[in-house]
Amino acid sequence: MKKIFKFMLLPALVLPLLFTSCDEDRDSNPTLDLSHLAEGFVLNTPALAENNTYDPYYAKNLVLTCSQPNYGGVPYPVKYYAQVSINPAFVSDPTVTHKELATYAENPSSLDFDAYEVNKAIVSLFRAANPDANLPDEMPVYIRLRAVIGGALNQTLGETYSNVITLPSVKATIPDAKFTDNLFLIGSSIQTPWESWKPIPQVEGLEGNYYGIIYVPAGGEFKFATEINDELGYNQIKEIVDEAGAGISAGDNQKIKVANAGWYTLHFKGTISKDKKNINWTLTVYKTQVCLIGACIGQSNWGFADENALTPPDDPNGEWVSPAFTASKELRVSVKVGDINWYSTEFTVHKGDVFWRMKNMPNNWAETMGKDYSVSTAPGKKLYVNFDTNKAEVK
Repeated sequence: MKKIFKFMLLPALVLPLLFTSCDEDRDSNPTLDLSHLAEGFVLNTPALAENNTYDPYYAKNLVLTCSQPNYGGVPYPVKYYAQVSINPAFVSDPTVTHKELATYAENPSSLDFDAYEVNKAIVSLFRAANPDANLPDEMPVYIRLRAVIGGALNQTLGETYSNVITLPSVKATIPDAKFTDNLFLIGSSIQTPWESWKPIPQVEGLEGNYYGIIYVPAGGEFKFATEINDELGYNQIKEIVDEAGAGISAGDNQKIKVANAGWYTLHFKGTISKDKKNINWTLTVYKTQVCLIGACIGQSNWGFADENALTPPDDPNGEWVSPAFTASKELRVSVKVGDINWYSTEFTVHKGDVFWRMKNMPNNWAETMGKDYSVSTAPGKKLYVNFDTNKAEVK
């Protein structure tokens, strides 16, 4: 009978075995030698893996051991990142879909990784590959390490990879779904392509509704996530409503592909499933419109109006520019998201950054959030916003 193994340092029978690091260079005058990095290094398979079931959801950590990479034994720090896959092809093909844990370990004789991250990675990988299937009671999981050799001032001198080990029986658990404060976008034209995770806010007062502005070139792609590094793609959206004529389709690896270039406002609406294990997403895509609102532009009846809209930049990395203010009042400006009320999707400028409304504000920014969040306008001045970096100023 298999025992449930929870990665935790508890009874002796479930202690992960810790192997002493080998291949240590004890030369009294070591020199940096990166010529052996392509050879990789050895990640040890835990002795208890064969006859036990790992249960990372209820554990604190996963402890692995490895040999030190051969780079001449210079005492530079080495950071070890764990990469997790549920595809057996990962054993021989490192390009197969996998996730790298965000945290790292440094001691090769006792690499301590966050078990919650392991569980999250497994669940995310399974859902991406099988969006409509139930998580199995147990499954094999494949792990390798990426070792990064560092120098002074966070310099990276080189990196190398271990072999892949198999944990034959892992029980992953889907936690109860919940709405986070933000969603995150990553894509081919978002800040640093496929590296930057851009947060987008909830619609104030509408739980499970999120909105964000991005520019996408023809053929550009993006994904979204509820947490950084937890990519969600085309097949995890139940319905897409393309109000903007963007031409949405599935790209490679379930990326959300856009046929027609433009600025788009993305409205994600989520509903939690009856079993509380999933969020069902609808994505509506609008052409972006951002408008000055209210007294700063001379409106008596506050709301969206075409003549008060900001002008998009010719360069996708440039600034949106508002019409000139007509009065010395508090800045009020909002993103149009379908029929949602303007005050639920408004923002201000705080210390040079776009700050999205997150509270009910009966009267104004100054009263609810404080004077640092209240921006004064003046006749002739304008609002300038970069919606890629979310930097903004009035001048």
